[in-house]
Amino acid sequence: MIEAPIPDNETERLEALKNIGILDTPREERFDRITRLALKVFGVPISTLTLIDKNREWFKSCQGLPLREGARAISFCGHALLEQDILVIPDTLKDVRFATNPMVLGEPHIRFYAGVPVKDIRGYRLGVFCIKGRVPKELSLEEQQLLKDLASWAALELQIHQLQESLLKHDGFRQVLEDEIEECRKLNRGTIERELSMIQLKGRIDELQKRLEEAKKK
Repeated sequence: MIEAPIPDNETERLEALKNIGILDTPREERFDRITRLALKVFGVPISTLTLIDKNREWFKSCQGLPLREGARAISFCGHALLEQDILVIPDTLKDVRFATNPMVLGEPHIRFYAGVPVKDIRGYRLGVFCIKGRVPKELSLEEQQLLKDLASWAALELQIHQLQESLLKHDGFRQVLEDEIEECRKLNRGTIERELSMIQLKGRIDELQKRLEEAKKK
């Protein structure tokens, strides 16, 4: 097993994470709806919005795991944090970084992982939006893009939280910023919904084509 690496700008990154004021806060539906959606779309048992603290990974939203934090050193998201785009591990037992990881050999028996870094307004990597499975799994390019879209939605919600914290210090701009935040949220959800509709439609078409081919063989 290879421990999660540390970014070169770790000091500044941790300061940005602290300043956003979201660590150890209660669960929120605006984040939980995204991780729930990921379970349904990808057919996996685990999805988290993970924030990478100094020595731990902390889950702002978590589906499928009993705890809300874990050790950073053995975390998958600690590795994904440094990725430029997306980290996909189709089979953890075939990857030297994770083959002997305690979370692979023991609970929750992770055999598949995919994660996308999420950033704050200034571009600091706060954490990772991820999905995990207990059996090996491949992600198509289309599915990878959908995961990145969900990660962008999660990042937007974090950035909205960041702006809302700033609003407390700048009352004069409160209504203007709140209106802009709500408009951004609507636009982002619209994009996600269109993506999901296309994925679902393609799935139905594929299933009908499969049935048609089976009928032709009979």
